[in-house]
This record gives sequence, structure tokens and C-alpha cells, in this order.
Amino acid sequence: MKINDSQRISAYRTYQQQSDTRTNQSTGKRRKDEVQFSAEAMELLGAQRADEPNRAQRIESLKNEVSAGTYEVDAGKLVEKLLPFFRPVASKE
Repeated sequence: MKINDSQRISAYRTYQQQSDTRTNQSTGKRRKDEVQFSAEAMELLGAQRADEPNRAQRIESLKNEVSAGTYEVDAGKLVEKLLPFFRPVASKE
């Protein structure tokens, strides 16, 4: 009765040696990840930062209105924003 098949073991060793060789070769050539932002993205970021003080003031005002119970929702504006999501899509028949 044969317990170990020598061909299987040697095939594993060959695979392991190739894997180790690839690992050793690739460690010296690794590149770092890099991110680049477009000019449009930088412009949007600048516009957002310029509006930061007004935004913080508006948020604080809304928090105070909600806490005091004086905040009212304009139903017309709400419907205008929600309407596109509820209109049935015309079928292409």
C-alpha cells in the first residue's frame, strides 16, 4: 500500500517555489496608489468651502426651529421634489 504519492508532493513544492519567486520579485516593484482630482472637482470643493459659514448658520437655524416646534414645511416645494419619483414611466409599446 502506497501512502504518499511522490509526484503530488513534488508538484506542490514546484508551485510553492514559483509562488515564492513571484512574491520576492514583486516586492521591489510595488507602486503606491494614487488619486487625482479633476479641475471641476476642485472647483466644486472650493465652492462648497466658500459656503461653509452660511451652511452652518442655516443648519443651526433649522435645528432651533425644529426644537421650538415652529418649523413648517412648504408643501408645494415638497411636492415639486417628490413628483418626478411618483410619475408613472411611459411604456415603450
